[in-house]
Formats: sequence, C-alpha cells, structure tokens
Amino acid sequence: MLSIIYGIASSLSWGAGDFAGGLSSRKVGAYRAVLYADFFGLLILFVASFFYRESFPSPSGLINSLLGGALGSFGLLILYYSLTIGQMSIAAPVSALFAALLPVIVGAITEGLPSMIQFAGFVLALAAVWLISQGDGGFHVSKLSDLKFPILAGIGFGCYFIFIHNAANEPNSLIWPMIISRAAGTILIFFIVLARREAFVVPRDAWGVVLFNSALDLGGNFFYILASKTGRLDVAAVLSSLYPGATVILAWWFLKEHISRMQVIGIILAFAAIFMFTI
Repeated sequence: MLSIIYGIASSLSWGAGDFAGGLSSRKVGAYRAVLYADFFGLLILFVASFFYRESFPSPSGLINSLLGGALGSFGLLILYYSLTIGQMSIAAPVSALFAALLPVIVGAITEGLPSMIQFAGFVLALAAVWLISQGDGGFHVSKLSDLKFPILAGIGFGCYFIFIHNAANEPNSLIWPMIISRAAGTILIFFIVLARREAFVVPRDAWGVVLFNSALDLGGNFFYILASKTGRLDVAAVLSSLYPGATVILAWWFLKEHISRMQVIGIILAFAAIFMFTI
C-alpha cells in the first residue's frame, strides 16, 4: 500500500511538473526549460545531501544512476525531436506506453509474475496512459517509420525507471542516485543547448515557473524511488506513468483546455487500475 501511495504521489508530481514545464517552455524554450529543471533540482539535491547523510553508491549503483540519467534525458530529447517533425499525435501515446511497458516486462522477469489482479491493473493502466496521452489529435500512422522515434523515447524513459530502481535498491540509497542521474542528464542537455547556441539567461518573469517546474520534477523522481524501494518495480513504474492524467486535468482546470472523450475514459481507467493495485 505504501508503494502505491508513493507511486500515485509521483504521477501527480510529475504531471503537475509537466504542466509547469509546458508554461516554462513557452517562456524559455523546451530545451532550456529541461536544462533549468535539471540544474536547479541538482542544486536542491546537493543541499539535501548535507542534511540526509548516506554513503556514496557502489560501482554498480553509480553505473545504474549514470545510465538512468543519461537514457532518461536521451528519451526526452528524442521525444522533443519527434514533436518538432510533426509526430505529435503518436509521440506522446507511444512513448508513454513503452515507458510503462518496459518495466512491466523486466519486473516480471526479475521479481516474478504479478498476481492476476495486478496483471488486470497493468492492462487498465497501460490503456489509461495510451488514451490520456492522445488528446484530440487521434492516432495516425502513415508509415511504420513514424513509430521509430516515439518508441526510442519510450525505451529511454522505461530504462530510466529500471536503472534508477536498481540504483536505489542498495541499502541507504536515496539522494545519491538522484544526484548522479540528474548530473548526467544536466550535462547532456547543457551541451545540446550549447550546440543550439541558445542563450542561458532566464527572463525575469520566468523564474517562478522555472523553479516550480524544477521542484515538481524533483518530487516526481523522489516519490518514484520511494515507490520502487517499497514495492515492485512494475507497479511503481506503471503508477508513476499515469502522470499525463494530472497534466490534462490541470490544463483543463487552469487553461480551460478541452478534455476529449478518450481522455476522460483514460482517467476513469486509471482510477480503476489504482483500485485493482490496492486489492
């Protein structure tokens, strides 16, 4: 039950973070919004490390953290690229589906098959992620190559779930995996922004939403690690992957954006999936 609560908290935090990230992207651009979220989150973690003492990770934990951070950021960059080349209708649902599906497969191999109730919950949750992420555009694939970049993005996100789970499962390991993974992601995004020759200055009116986005994104990572430490990898990853639901609801509430019928069905399925995990 504790893992389920943490997983839900992670999805809510990440969902709110994506909402704030969207507002931040409008002010500073998508790549710089990600860079600032990673960088300021890293500063917060360094301060937290002075109060929450823990030993430096083992070589295995270090490698898992580095791989998780790099692959997660790689997935984000690929997702943004797929959006820029006109794949909006397929990028979000396909990447979100593979991000949730990959940990389910790995969890079944490493932790054993889930119960039938949990399996039914996975099916509903994956369907919920798919429906919520589609929006009004529907799903239109003109050729199979259109799926290449969204699938790669989803694999990157799924690998983040898996590698950070492995790193955080070491005894007394919480802050350092977050620091190392975020440092890897920050460095990668920094060089991308540098190569694009974008200015690094934060506009004065953007500071509030940039910092808010950073704190929420950090919260999503924090609660996901707690969820994966206290329960199964697949349950933690699938629950955390329901974050698009929170983003859609916040956009509807604050920006008056329309929620499609499919998204409403997806949100209902998400609640049903959460209920099945609690049985």
